Amino acid sequence: MISSNCLISALNSQVLTSSLMSTSSKKDRPGWGRMIETWHSVLTGHARIIHEWAMSTRPNKPNRPIRVLHALSQRPDSTGSGIYIKAVMAEAHRHGYQNHLLAGLPCDEDENSLGLDACTASFVRFGGGDIDHAIVGMSDVMPYPSETFRALDPTRIARYKDCFARSLQSARDAFRPDLVHSHHLWIMSSAAREVFADRPLVVSSHGSDLRQFRNCPQLRDIVLPRCREIDAVLALGPGQRTEIHELYGIPLEKIHVTGAGFDRNMFRPGPRPDPDPIRIAYAGKLSRAKGVPWLLRALKNLAWPWHLDLVGSGSGPELETCLALARELGNRVTAHGAVAQRRLAEILGRSHVFVLPSFFEGLPLVLMEALSSGCHVVSTALPGVLELFAAGTDDIVTLVDLPAMRTIDEPKPEAESGFVHDLARALDRARHKVLAPGHDLGTAAEAVLAPRTWAGVFAGVDRMYKEVLKNRA
Repeated sequence: MISSNCLISALNSQVLTSSLMSTSSKKDRPGWGRMIETWHSVLTGHARIIHEWAMSTRPNKPNRPIRVLHALSQRPDSTGSGIYIKAVMAEAHRHGYQNHLLAGLPCDEDENSLGLDACTASFVRFGGGDIDHAIVGMSDVMPYPSETFRALDPTRIARYKDCFARSLQSARDAFRPDLVHSHHLWIMSSAAREVFADRPLVVSSHGSDLRQFRNCPQLRDIVLPRCREIDAVLALGPGQRTEIHELYGIPLEKIHVTGAGFDRNMFRPGPRPDPDPIRIAYAGKLSRAKGVPWLLRALKNLAWPWHLDLVGSGSGPELETCLALARELGNRVTAHGAVAQRRLAEILGRSHVFVLPSFFEGLPLVLMEALSSGCHVVSTALPGVLELFAAGTDDIVTLVDLPAMRTIDEPKPEAESGFVHDLARALDRARHKVLAPGHDLGTAAEAVLAPRTWAGVFAGVDRMYKEVLKNRA
């Protein structure tokens, strides 16, 4: 195929040749030179149109890498959304995109410790830098010091949004992104829509944003108008897609299920000890919303040998409550604190059962990591969990009904003892499954895990990138 640049050169040469021939043989004709100039202009213009069309439709051969600005209002690690954004940037880098990350970070934190190999980065510094208070967590209890949105007065909320808006503008000026991928349908994404009104904006919902939407009605006027103007929303599952539509009024055709993934190369079965005691693992925030106090109380009711690996951290009184309950169980509990992903993979690889007693989640990444590591899963029957474990997965998961709830993540006091009893019974059933002759997670686990690698998840994200870029062209 002849390139469009060659076409321009050929046309220019043809016009120049015609011009020379014409001026040598027809010098006496008035206006002939102007006619040649006119045709030269017309033909060159047509050639440039062809060139621009060819460049815009040429598959996988852009003039330069597509630039994506990734925006997260908290740390790009330690939580599900932090793991998600790093995994998506790594896949985007492998697919030829150029990434820049804007995220939150404490003012005394060294950004080089974050392992951001797939992007350049800039940060809003909390705790004395750009903003004088701690990072405002999308969950009310974070695995590091944090503030809550419900505790911020209108003045501090305005400063918070303005600071992120200024940082987004700085990233726009320096990085010049072609599209923006923000995280959480919340204040950061609202600011991104204002700063990047002329750029495609994709937003991933992680579930915690929907919880904030319910718990902080005073902030909805800041969030709703701009979030309704987002080009595309990426949901974790079909149930969340419907929930986003109902809460935000975003048209269903703008909301797409792309899910979340895990690193299959890291999370693999390891050498497991004999199931005496049964090794149980929990990984996540040490908080009430995650159900940790009720889990620790349920363990007291078990009549068989067990050991709990308690992985994660939290903050404030809720963390202290969890650790105090763990100490009551003596050496049957090992509290690891926050650990790196590779260390978590080692712990899960030697565990028999993984338990998630949470009251509210989107699509918990840790369940896929545990299942890939060979653990039988015990989990509350959350909507995202029910979507993950379809019919025919009883051999790999034991579900626990949610108690009657007072709020979205707080059980009614009268339902607490029943929930503790149900958790203990579920752990009993899981033990029997683990001890059953020929116990093997096998094909049922593979059916759940196969479509949920990060490469598979990014295939959906990549389709949305291309679609919003095309729609905005």
